Order: sequence, then C-alpha cells, then structure tokens
Amino acid sequence: MDPVIVLASNNPGKLAELRTILTEAIPSLQPDQIVDADTVNAPDVVEDGITFEDNALKKATETARATGLIAVADDSGLAVDVMNGAPGIFSARWAGKHGDDQANLELLLAQLADIDATHRGASFVCAAALATPDGSTRRVEMGRLAGDLTFEPRGEHGFGYDPILEIPHLGKTAAELDPKTKNELSHRGKAFRALASTLAGVLDKA
Repeated sequence: MDPVIVLASNNPGKLAELRTILTEAIPSLQPDQIVDADTVNAPDVVEDGITFEDNALKKATETARATGLIAVADDSGLAVDVMNGAPGIFSARWAGKHGDDQANLELLLAQLADIDATHRGASFVCAAALATPDGSTRRVEMGRLAGDLTFEPRGEHGFGYDPILEIPHLGKTAAELDPKTKNELSHRGKAFRALASTLAGVLDKA
C-alpha cells in the first residue's frame, strides 16, 4: 500500500503514537499509509522558529512540498513553570546534542534539584501541523498535558521527558502509563486528534 501521509520526523516513538492516534480518529486510514521522513527520502528541515507552532508548520510545509505527500509534523517540548516555560522549543537539545534524551533529562533534574515538590509544575506542549503539497491547506492545533516533575525518573515506556512528568490524578509518570492511556491524555494525542477532522477532509479530496 502506497504511503499517503508522511510524518516529518524519524523518531520511532512519535511514528508509533501517530499511527495509533490517527487511525483511531480516521477509521479509513491504515497504519502503513503513514510513514516517516526517511521512508520517502524527505529532507531534514531546520527548526529555526521561535514557537512550537512556527517549527511544526515549517516542517509540515517543507516536507509536503518536497515529497508530494500530505505531511504532518509536530514540535513538542516540556515547559517548566519555574523556568518561565523552558526548556520549551529547546527541549530536544537542552543538553546540547539534539535527541539525547538521557542527557537532557539528567541536566533538567540537576537544574531543579533544589526546587521543592510544591513548585515543580510543568506541562508537555505540542503543536501539530498539517500541510498539503499544493499549499492549499496549512493548519496547526495545540495540545497540553499538565503535571509535576519528579525528582527521579520512573517508568519504562515512552521517550524524552516522559519518565519525570507525573500526572497528579493518576500518581504515575507519562512513562508509567500504558500506550492507550497515554495517547488519550497526552499533549500529542490531543493536538493530533484536533487536527484529525481537517486531515479527514483533505483525504476525502485526495
């Protein structure tokens, strides 16, 4: 089956989540119709925007134009209250090297070591974007998951900062949630579900 949608990322965790979220929201869509950037030789897109929305829309637009496929992208990160929203758009490269999850997580915990539990509020934030190759459709939706930062990582699921954001009403970190529960609650799930109706309309016209 030929790909219909390309995710402007090569992160396997994001691809797995996206396939689940979108195929549940759009029953006519099959998982193997959604592929990552490498599969269709999409170029890397420089994330030089100053907001999550800027970066997500740029990635989707340039990927759609380069591949001739409907493209979706997200820019996600962790916004820590006492750090005025940092790491924010720099979340994936907080320790200096893009995508080094362990180093990013360890640095952030060290920076917050003296902050007590009552001031460790934070949120995962996601901007999800959709773009068509001809540029006729460009849309961004936002999602957020609020919680509190732990002092030590917990859980084996997920990726990124998932092991240190605890969802208060569950008493579990994002990395301790099963995939179904995480997709229901997550910032990425909320953003892409909000985008699904627009995507379904685009697919109907394709």
